Amino acid sequence: MASGILDIDLDAITANWRALDAMTPAHVQTAVMVKADGYGLGAAPIARALMAAGARRFFVALTEEGVALRLALGPEAEINILSGHMEGDTARIGAFNLVPMLNSRAQVERHFSELPTHPFGIQLETGMNRLGIDAADWQLLAPSVLPHKPRLLMSHMACADEPGHPLNDRQLATFHKMTDGTGIARSFSATGGILLGRQYDFDLTRPGIGLYGGAPFTAAQPVVRLSLPVVQVRTLNPDDTVGYNATWQAVAPTRIATLAAGYADGLFRALSNRAVLYHGETPCPLVGRVSMDLVTVDVTAAEGTPETLDLLCQAQGIDDLARAAGTIGYEILTALGQRYARQYKSRAKGTLAA
Repeated sequence: MASGILDIDLDAITANWRALDAMTPAHVQTAVMVKADGYGLGAAPIARALMAAGARRFFVALTEEGVALRLALGPEAEINILSGHMEGDTARIGAFNLVPMLNSRAQVERHFSELPTHPFGIQLETGMNRLGIDAADWQLLAPSVLPHKPRLLMSHMACADEPGHPLNDRQLATFHKMTDGTGIARSFSATGGILLGRQYDFDLTRPGIGLYGGAPFTAAQPVVRLSLPVVQVRTLNPDDTVGYNATWQAVAPTRIATLAAGYADGLFRALSNRAVLYHGETPCPLVGRVSMDLVTVDVTAAEGTPETLDLLCQAQGIDDLARAAGTIGYEILTALGQRYARQYKSRAKGTLAA
Protein backbone atom coordinates (compact mmCIF):
# COMPACT_ATOMS: atom_id res chain seq x y z
CA MET A 1 0.00 0.00 0.00
CA ALA A 2 1.36 3.40 -1.00
CA SER A 3 -0.43 5.40 1.71
CA GLY A 4 0.15 5.33 5.42
CA ILE A 5 -2.20 3.41 7.71
CA LEU A 6 -3.86 5.26 10.58
CA ASP A 7 -5.24 2.81 13.15
CA ILE A 8 -7.87 4.30 15.48
CA ASP A 9 -8.76 2.32 18.59
CA LEU A 10 -12.45 2.89 19.31
CA ASP A 11 -12.23 0.81 22.49
CA ALA A 12 -9.53 3.15 23.82
CA ILE A 13 -11.66 6.22 23.05
CA THR A 14 -14.62 4.61 24.82
CA ALA A 15 -12.43 3.67 27.81
CA ASN A 16 -11.14 7.25 28.04
CA TRP A 17 -14.71 8.61 27.97
CA ARG A 18 -15.76 6.20 30.72
CA ALA A 19 -12.71 7.11 32.82
CA LEU A 20 -13.47 10.83 32.58
CA ASP A 21 -17.15 10.18 33.25
CA ALA A 22 -16.26 8.21 36.39
CA MET A 23 -14.36 11.21 37.81
CA THR A 24 -17.58 13.20 38.22
CA PRO A 25 -20.68 12.45 40.32
CA ALA A 26 -23.47 10.39 38.80
CA HIS A 27 -25.74 13.41 38.28
CA VAL A 28 -23.14 15.11 36.03
CA GLN A 29 -23.62 14.24 32.36
CA THR A 30 -20.47 13.61 30.31
CA ALA A 31 -20.86 14.86 26.77
CA VAL A 32 -18.54 14.29 23.80
CA MET A 33 -16.57 16.81 21.75
CA VAL A 34 -16.33 15.65 18.12
CA LYS A 35 -15.65 18.95 16.34
CA ALA A 36 -13.13 19.08 13.49
CA ASP A 37 -14.26 15.62 12.35
CA GLY A 38 -13.56 14.05 15.71
CA TYR A 39 -10.23 15.87 16.12
CA GLY A 40 -9.20 14.57 12.71
CA LEU A 41 -9.99 10.91 13.43
CA GLY A 42 -13.54 10.62 12.07
CA ALA A 43 -16.54 12.01 13.94
CA ALA A 44 -19.10 9.47 12.71
CA PRO A 45 -17.46 6.18 13.80
CA ILE A 46 -16.24 7.73 17.05
CA ALA A 47 -19.64 9.18 17.93
CA ARG A 48 -21.39 5.91 17.09
CA ALA A 49 -19.02 4.00 19.38
CA LEU A 50 -19.54 6.46 22.22
CA MET A 51 -23.28 6.49 21.74
CA ALA A 52 -23.24 2.70 22.09
CA ALA A 53 -21.31 3.23 25.35
CA GLY A 54 -24.00 5.58 26.68
CA ALA A 55 -23.12 9.08 25.46
CA ARG A 56 -26.11 11.11 24.31
CA ARG A 57 -24.87 14.68 23.93
CA PHE A 58 -22.35 15.79 21.33
CA PHE A 59 -20.67 19.11 20.53
CA VAL A 60 -19.39 20.26 17.15
CA ALA A 61 -18.08 23.62 15.96
CA LEU A 62 -20.18 24.23 12.85
CA THR A 63 -23.71 23.61 11.64
CA GLU A 64 -22.31 21.65 8.70
CA GLU A 65 -20.60 19.30 11.16
CA GLY A 66 -23.87 18.95 13.04
CA VAL A 67 -25.76 17.93 9.92
CA ALA A 68 -23.20 15.23 9.10
CA LEU A 69 -23.33 13.95 12.67
CA ARG A 70 -27.13 13.83 12.69
CA LEU A 71 -27.08 11.71 9.56
CA ALA A 72 -24.59 9.36 11.25
CA LEU A 73 -26.33 9.09 14.64
CA GLY A 74 -30.04 9.37 13.95
CA PRO A 75 -32.62 11.23 16.03
CA GLU A 76 -31.70 10.23 19.61
CA ALA A 77 -28.51 12.23 20.05
CA GLU A 78 -28.53 15.87 21.12
CA ILE A 79 -26.12 17.80 18.89
CA ASN A 80 -24.90 21.22 20.04
CA ILE A 81 -23.34 23.82 17.72
CA LEU A 82 -20.61 25.89 19.38
CA SER A 83 -20.59 28.62 16.73
CA GLY A 84 -24.25 29.25 17.50
CA HIS A 85 -26.96 30.35 15.11
CA MET A 86 -25.07 31.85 12.17
CA GLU A 87 -26.75 33.73 9.35
CA GLY A 88 -27.86 31.28 6.67
CA ASP A 89 -28.00 28.27 9.02
CA THR A 90 -31.63 28.55 10.13
CA ALA A 91 -33.08 25.93 7.79
CA ARG A 92 -30.47 23.31 8.67
CA ILE A 93 -30.68 23.97 12.41
CA GLY A 94 -34.42 23.42 12.23
CA ALA A 95 -34.51 20.51 9.80
CA PHE A 96 -31.77 18.52 11.56
CA ASN A 97 -32.84 19.40 15.10
CA LEU A 98 -29.53 20.99 16.10
CA VAL A 99 -29.08 23.03 19.29
CA PRO A 100 -27.10 26.24 18.69
CA MET A 101 -25.15 27.73 21.58
CA LEU A 102 -26.00 31.40 21.06
CA ASN A 103 -22.96 33.64 21.46
CA SER A 104 -24.19 37.21 21.04
CA ARG A 105 -27.14 39.55 21.22
CA ALA A 106 -27.42 39.34 17.41
CA GLN A 107 -27.60 35.53 17.55
CA VAL A 108 -30.27 35.64 20.26
CA GLU A 109 -32.35 38.03 18.16
CA ARG A 110 -31.87 35.91 15.03
CA HIS A 111 -32.83 32.68 16.81
CA PHE A 112 -35.92 34.11 18.50
CA SER A 113 -37.03 35.68 15.23
CA GLU A 114 -36.41 32.76 12.87
CA LEU A 115 -36.82 29.69 15.15
CA PRO A 116 -38.77 31.02 18.14
CA THR A 117 -39.76 27.61 19.56
CA HIS A 118 -36.59 25.71 18.71
CA PRO A 119 -34.18 24.56 21.49
CA PHE A 120 -31.03 26.60 22.08
CA GLY A 121 -28.26 27.11 24.59
CA ILE A 122 -26.27 30.15 25.67
CA GLN A 123 -22.50 30.55 25.70
CA LEU A 124 -21.21 33.13 28.20
CA GLU A 125 -17.94 35.07 28.17
CA THR A 126 -16.14 34.70 31.52
CA GLY A 127 -12.55 35.67 30.74
CA MET A 128 -11.33 33.91 27.61
CA ASN A 129 -12.54 36.73 25.34
CA ARG A 130 -13.22 34.49 22.41
CA LEU A 131 -16.88 33.46 22.16
CA GLY A 132 -19.88 34.25 24.34
CA ILE A 133 -22.20 36.92 25.69
CA ASP A 134 -20.37 39.20 28.12
CA ALA A 135 -21.64 40.11 31.58
CA ALA A 136 -23.09 43.48 30.64
CA ASP A 137 -25.08 42.13 27.69
CA TRP A 138 -26.19 39.08 29.69
CA GLN A 139 -27.58 41.28 32.44
CA LEU A 140 -29.79 42.94 29.83
CA LEU A 141 -30.68 39.78 27.90
CA ALA A 142 -31.20 37.28 30.72
CA PRO A 143 -34.69 38.45 31.75
CA SER A 144 -36.00 37.83 28.22
CA VAL A 145 -33.90 34.73 27.46
CA LEU A 146 -34.32 32.65 30.62
CA PRO A 147 -38.12 32.27 30.35
CA HIS A 148 -37.49 30.42 27.07
CA LYS A 149 -35.63 27.75 29.07
CA PRO A 150 -32.25 27.40 27.34
CA ARG A 151 -30.99 23.81 27.22
CA LEU A 152 -27.66 24.89 28.70
CA LEU A 153 -25.64 27.82 29.98
CA MET A 154 -21.97 27.25 29.25
CA SER A 155 -18.58 28.90 29.27
CA HIS A 156 -15.06 27.77 28.40
CA MET A 157 -11.91 27.90 30.52
CA ALA A 158 -8.78 29.52 29.12
CA CYS A 159 -6.16 27.95 31.42
CA ALA A 160 -7.64 24.68 32.67
CA ASP A 161 -4.44 22.83 31.75
CA GLU A 162 -2.55 25.03 34.26
CA PRO A 163 -3.99 24.08 37.67
CA GLY A 164 -2.43 27.00 39.51
CA HIS A 165 -3.39 29.72 37.06
CA PRO A 166 -5.37 32.51 38.78
CA LEU A 167 -7.69 32.90 35.79
CA ASN A 168 -9.30 29.54 36.62
CA ASP A 169 -10.78 30.83 39.87
CA ARG A 170 -11.64 34.22 38.36
CA GLN A 171 -13.55 32.58 35.53
CA LEU A 172 -15.31 30.24 37.94
CA ALA A 173 -16.45 33.16 40.11
CA THR A 174 -17.68 35.04 37.05
CA PHE A 175 -19.58 31.99 35.81
CA HIS A 176 -21.26 31.60 39.20
CA LYS A 177 -22.21 35.27 39.25
CA MET A 178 -23.74 35.06 35.76
CA THR A 179 -25.62 31.76 36.24
CA ASP A 180 -26.42 31.11 39.91
CA GLY A 181 -30.14 30.95 40.63
CA THR A 182 -31.20 30.58 37.00
CA GLY A 183 -32.42 27.01 37.38
CA ILE A 184 -30.82 26.17 34.00
CA ALA A 185 -28.32 23.33 33.47
CA ARG A 186 -24.72 24.56 33.33
CA SER A 187 -21.42 23.44 31.78
CA PHE A 188 -17.96 24.84 32.45
CA SER A 189 -15.41 22.02 32.11
CA ALA A 190 -13.74 20.30 29.20
CA THR A 191 -10.98 17.73 29.83
CA GLY A 192 -8.77 20.09 31.83
CA GLY A 193 -11.61 21.29 34.02
CA ILE A 194 -12.63 17.73 34.88
CA LEU A 195 -9.08 17.09 36.10
CA LEU A 196 -8.98 20.32 38.14
CA GLY A 197 -11.67 19.25 40.61
CA ARG A 198 -15.32 18.86 41.37
CA GLN A 199 -16.02 22.57 41.88
CA TYR A 200 -15.81 22.95 38.09
CA ASP A 201 -18.27 20.16 37.21
CA PHE A 202 -21.73 21.78 37.34
CA ASP A 203 -24.29 19.70 35.37
CA LEU A 204 -22.42 18.67 32.22
CA THR A 205 -18.79 18.26 31.17
CA ARG A 206 -17.48 18.37 27.60
CA PRO A 207 -14.26 16.32 27.28
CA GLY A 208 -12.39 16.58 24.01
CA ILE A 209 -8.64 15.95 23.76
CA GLY A 210 -8.69 13.55 26.71
CA LEU A 211 -10.90 11.18 24.72
CA TYR A 212 -8.28 11.01 21.99
CA GLY A 213 -5.31 10.22 24.21
CA GLY A 214 -3.91 13.71 24.72
CA ALA A 215 -2.67 15.89 27.59
CA PRO A 216 -3.60 16.95 30.16
CA PHE A 217 -5.28 13.55 30.67
CA THR A 218 -2.03 11.67 31.26
CA ALA A 219 -3.88 8.49 32.26
CA ALA A 220 -5.58 8.26 28.87
CA GLN A 221 -5.19 5.12 26.81
CA PRO A 222 -3.37 5.75 23.51
CA VAL A 223 -5.79 5.92 20.60
CA VAL A 224 -3.83 6.14 17.35
CA ARG A 225 -1.06 4.30 15.54
CA LEU A 226 0.34 5.78 12.33
CA SER A 227 2.44 3.48 10.15
CA LEU A 228 4.18 4.93 7.09
CA PRO A 229 5.25 2.77 4.13
CA VAL A 230 8.86 2.58 3.02
CA VAL A 231 9.18 3.27 -0.71
CA GLN A 232 12.88 2.48 -0.99
CA VAL A 233 16.10 2.14 1.00
CA ARG A 234 19.51 3.32 -0.17
CA THR A 235 22.98 3.32 1.37
CA LEU A 236 24.82 6.64 1.61
CA ASN A 237 28.54 7.17 1.77
CA PRO A 238 30.19 9.60 4.18
CA ASP A 239 29.62 13.24 3.11
CA ASP A 240 26.49 12.38 1.06
CA THR A 241 23.55 14.70 1.82
CA VAL A 242 19.82 14.11 2.03
CA GLY A 243 16.82 16.14 0.90
CA TYR A 244 16.13 19.72 -0.05
CA ASN A 245 18.89 22.22 0.73
CA ALA A 246 21.17 19.37 1.88
CA THR A 247 20.46 20.04 5.56
CA TRP A 248 21.72 16.62 6.70
CA GLN A 249 25.04 14.99 5.83
CA ALA A 250 26.20 11.44 6.51
CA VAL A 251 29.33 11.03 8.59
CA ALA A 252 29.51 7.25 8.08
CA PRO A 253 27.89 4.68 5.77
CA THR A 254 24.16 5.13 6.42
CA ARG A 255 20.99 3.37 5.31
CA ILE A 256 18.29 5.87 4.38
CA ALA A 257 14.63 4.87 3.98
CA THR A 258 12.31 7.10 1.96
CA LEU A 259 8.74 7.04 3.27
CA ALA A 260 5.50 7.98 1.52
CA ALA A 261 4.30 10.86 3.71
CA GLY A 262 5.08 14.54 4.05
CA TYR A 263 3.68 17.89 5.03
CA ALA A 264 0.66 17.28 2.79
CA ASP A 265 -0.16 14.49 5.25
CA GLY A 266 0.30 16.51 8.44
CA LEU A 267 4.02 15.94 9.02
CA PHE A 268 5.06 19.48 9.80
CA ARG A 269 8.27 20.87 8.27
CA ALA A 270 9.29 21.71 11.84
CA LEU A 271 9.93 17.97 12.28
CA SER A 272 12.82 18.15 9.80
CA ASN A 273 15.96 16.67 11.39
CA ARG A 274 14.08 16.44 14.72
CA ALA A 275 11.47 13.67 14.66
CA VAL A 276 11.96 10.01 15.47
CA LEU A 277 10.13 7.06 13.93
CA TYR A 278 10.10 3.49 15.20
CA HIS A 279 10.81 0.07 13.72
CA GLY A 280 9.38 -2.03 16.51
CA GLU A 281 11.20 -0.68 19.55
CA THR A 282 14.14 0.70 17.54
CA PRO A 283 14.18 4.50 17.20
CA CYS A 284 15.08 5.78 13.73
CA PRO A 285 15.75 9.51 13.32
CA LEU A 286 14.11 11.53 10.57
CA VAL A 287 16.92 13.16 8.60
CA GLY A 288 16.76 15.95 6.06
CA ARG A 289 13.81 18.17 5.24
CA VAL A 290 10.21 17.03 5.37
CA SER A 291 8.89 17.54 1.84
CA MET A 292 5.34 17.49 0.48
CA ASP A 293 4.99 13.75 -0.04
CA LEU A 294 8.19 12.19 1.34
CA VAL A 295 10.40 11.98 4.39
CA THR A 296 13.77 10.30 4.80
CA VAL A 297 14.75 8.30 7.85
CA ASP A 298 18.04 6.82 9.06
CA VAL A 299 17.32 3.09 9.43
CA THR A 300 20.93 1.99 9.96
CA ALA A 301 20.04 0.66 13.41
CA ALA A 302 16.95 -1.21 12.22
CA GLU A 303 17.17 -4.94 11.73
CA GLY A 304 16.56 -6.01 8.15
CA THR A 305 14.82 -3.79 5.62
CA PRO A 306 11.69 -2.21 7.12
CA GLU A 307 8.46 -2.22 5.13
CA THR A 308 6.90 0.41 7.40
CA LEU A 309 7.95 2.73 10.22
CA ASP A 310 5.67 4.06 12.97
CA LEU A 311 5.37 7.78 13.62
CA LEU A 312 2.65 7.42 16.27
CA CYS A 313 2.74 4.29 18.42
CA GLN A 314 3.11 3.01 21.96
CA ALA A 315 6.62 4.45 22.13
CA GLN A 316 5.62 7.90 20.81
CA GLY A 317 2.22 9.45 21.42
CA ILE A 318 0.70 12.61 20.02
CA ASP A 319 2.16 14.83 22.74
CA ASP A 320 5.66 13.38 22.28
CA LEU A 321 5.51 14.16 18.57
CA ALA A 322 4.04 17.58 19.32
CA ARG A 323 7.04 18.47 21.48
CA ALA A 324 9.38 17.62 18.61
CA ALA A 325 7.35 19.89 16.31
CA GLY A 326 7.03 22.70 18.85
CA THR A 327 3.24 22.45 18.94
CA ILE A 328 0.43 20.65 20.82
CA GLY A 329 -1.25 17.26 20.47
CA TYR A 330 -4.46 18.87 19.19
CA GLU A 331 -2.64 20.16 16.12
CA ILE A 332 -0.92 16.83 15.48
CA LEU A 333 -4.30 15.05 15.38
CA THR A 334 -6.29 17.59 13.40
CA ALA A 335 -3.54 17.93 10.78
CA LEU A 336 -3.47 14.23 9.88
CA GLY A 337 -4.04 14.15 6.14
CA GLN A 338 -6.84 12.47 4.23
CA ARG A 339 -4.47 10.25 2.25
CA TYR A 340 -4.03 7.87 5.16
CA ALA A 341 -6.06 4.67 5.08
CA ARG A 342 -8.06 4.92 8.32
CA GLN A 343 -8.82 1.66 10.12
CA TYR A 344 -11.14 1.58 13.11
CA LYS A 345 -10.58 -1.18 15.63
CA SER A 346 -12.84 -2.53 18.36
CA ARG A 347 -13.16 -5.90 20.02
CA ALA A 348 -16.83 -6.05 19.15
CA LYS A 349 -16.49 -5.33 15.43
CA GLY A 350 -12.87 -6.15 14.60
CA THR A 351 -11.11 -3.88 12.11
CA LEU A 352 -13.22 -1.67 9.86
CA ALA A 353 -11.94 0.49 7.02
CA ALA A 354 -13.14 4.08 6.91
